[in-house]
Amino acid sequence: MTSATDIDVRPVTEPEFADWHRAMNIGFLREPTLTEDQLAAREPWFVPGRVLGAFDGGRCVATFRSFDQQVTAVGGAAVQADAVTNVTVSPTHRRRGLLSRMMSQDLAAAKERGVVVATLIAAEYPIYGRYGFGPATSMAEWTIDVPRTGLDPRWSGPEDGGRIDLVDAPDVRKFGPELHERLRRTQPGAVSRDDRWWQATTGAIRYFATFAEPHYAVYRSPSGEVEGLVAYTADDNWGDTSQPQNTATVKWLIGVTPAAERALWQYLCSIDWVVKVKSGPRAPDDLLPHFLPDPRAARLTSQADWMWVRILDVVRALEARTYEGAGTLVLDVVDGGGRYRLEADASGAGACAATTADADLSLTLSDLATLWLGDESAVRLAALGRVREERAGAARVADALLRTSRRPWCPDLF
Repeated sequence: MTSATDIDVRPVTEPEFADWHRAMNIGFLREPTLTEDQLAAREPWFVPGRVLGAFDGGRCVATFRSFDQQVTAVGGAAVQADAVTNVTVSPTHRRRGLLSRMMSQDLAAAKERGVVVATLIAAEYPIYGRYGFGPATSMAEWTIDVPRTGLDPRWSGPEDGGRIDLVDAPDVRKFGPELHERLRRTQPGAVSRDDRWWQATTGAIRYFATFAEPHYAVYRSPSGEVEGLVAYTADDNWGDTSQPQNTATVKWLIGVTPAAERALWQYLCSIDWVVKVKSGPRAPDDLLPHFLPDPRAARLTSQADWMWVRILDVVRALEARTYEGAGTLVLDVVDGGGRYRLEADASGAGACAATTADADLSLTLSDLATLWLGDESAVRLAALGRVREERAGAARVADALLRTSRRPWCPDLF
């Protein structure tokens, strides 16, 4: 067995990109070899210095990639992020510290560039906490039993004077980006989508061998403005009764107003032959069940952590977001190299600076990341022994400042 020190961890060169993809596919248990068209579609992924690999005897055995991203902080500010993806280690080379070496290189480079946070979607929970990442958003999925909803099966359109129209992929690429930006500016935890995201989600470019073209429907307000958009697929299931028993599965749904969301969910539940609607990943406090006369018709089928965050610059991260009230909190970040005083004023703005004052709370970078977007409670973390109160009642003060009335949500998988 090759020792870990003999394995070369470094940026991948362009001629090695195909071998890097082969290693990534092996790690994700996919077919190892990509077609020339698939490789061509992924060429823009190659950014020098942002694609890392581990090489043993010339063969790539571990993969890592990052790209520039913006994530919305509480209050709507766009924060520069280093988005981590395509992380694999081949089964023959596990437990040799390869991921740690790649992660250290990437995070150090991101910090040198002045990036504020790093983000990722974790396939497995136990891996990323050791690198300072913490789960910062959650997601939930529902399955709607359409006949049980209590909705009028004769529904023919929104009652508010708006309308639902079917549209095609070019239409989605035309007005989808602006609609998503409207959502992102108001949704803590949402991340940026570049043009290639819209190209891929509509099949204009194809990263994988198969692409199931979805149906697209748009909601227009009474004034004609586009306020909602949904992409969905449907199966072809006639069961044992010679009656259609189809399920519509939502790939993604954007609604920038409650009226748009309500109309799109009601539309999905009104489609002939559809008896179930799968929501896809939604915010954990999504309004969906309560758009239905019988909320129990929407059964919670999945709930989990989603986007993880690693704070690279504590001061800039805490100053980027707004706060729920005025107050002062001194945080001792025990593995982040410092103690910081956070002061929030009545307007919700926060100022943060290094300090030598006595700490109110002691916590790790991972737990600070979990609190940053307002989804978790410092009181809960203190009860779990993950946050330590150095001053009695400090966890309640932290919750009063940091927690938000609606939960953060990242609509994307990356």
